[in-house]
Amino acid sequence: MIAAVALAGYAVFVGVTVSFGLARAEWPHRAPVLAVLAWLGLMATFVITTALSVYHLALTEQHVHDGLVGLLNACGLAHDAPHAESAPTLGDVLVLAAPVVILLLPLGWLARCTWKARRARQRHLDLLALVGEPAPEYGATVLDHAVPAVYCLPGRHGRVVITQGALDVLSEPQLRAVLEHERAHIEGRHHLLHALADAFCRAFPGLPLGWLAKEQMALLVEMIADDRALRFHPPEVLATAMCEVASGRAPQAALGAGGSGAIIRVRRVLTTPTRPPRVMWLGVLAATVAAPLLPLLVACGP
Repeated sequence: MIAAVALAGYAVFVGVTVSFGLARAEWPHRAPVLAVLAWLGLMATFVITTALSVYHLALTEQHVHDGLVGLLNACGLAHDAPHAESAPTLGDVLVLAAPVVILLLPLGWLARCTWKARRARQRHLDLLALVGEPAPEYGATVLDHAVPAVYCLPGRHGRVVITQGALDVLSEPQLRAVLEHERAHIEGRHHLLHALADAFCRAFPGLPLGWLAKEQMALLVEMIADDRALRFHPPEVLATAMCEVASGRAPQAALGAGGSGAIIRVRRVLTTPTRPPRVMWLGVLAATVAAPLLPLLVACGP
């Protein structure tokens, strides 16, 4: 029971306190790649901790004495399980099934979110085949639409789309900058990060970690793509281009150059934030790795 309470408290701490703290911190905007890893670590930690907490709450007295190994022995799953043991009871199966369901829940939502996003992208690709005009000089497809917008359809058949309105208002350097931004999304497979955050949010509705991770992940992947574009283009060019296309909305399952938090990103691009010191990088990485391991140490001991 003590282990179950400790694990439940740790899950609440990660799902609420740490999540709000990370969302309000300033360093993630200076190191968006590291911040993405931190959010993924928190999501993994919450799932593992919650599953182990439910497992310990459901344990019988015999299993509690032996820890996680006790249940595996009772079910005949441990290597040193005695052959004379009776077959696992329905209660044993249910005890093991409860944490497994918690582990599989976000994976099930991930499969559904990925499938829905793929269908939406395919519908849009089919539409582009009818109304879009190839632009080989840009490696993109031009859509006859007055609202300035530049977005990409990620995936195996990734496609960058430019509206005619964007071509009318963007200069050549500005257009090249936002195109680099969109290629960063495709090559970095940022749509998978969106899908992970969306699946976790749906699996645990109402949990602060869920909606905060989804919100912050959308902003962080845009910052990662901004940083890629800044390698080849001046900050003023990218910032101006972002302002020009900020009003354009990307379709479902697409990632747009205007994107999430355009004002925050423009300010960040123009101020060129300094990277966190190496000590901080190592500290965050160590915490990200240790966070999901800590509940395993608590739960797997005798």
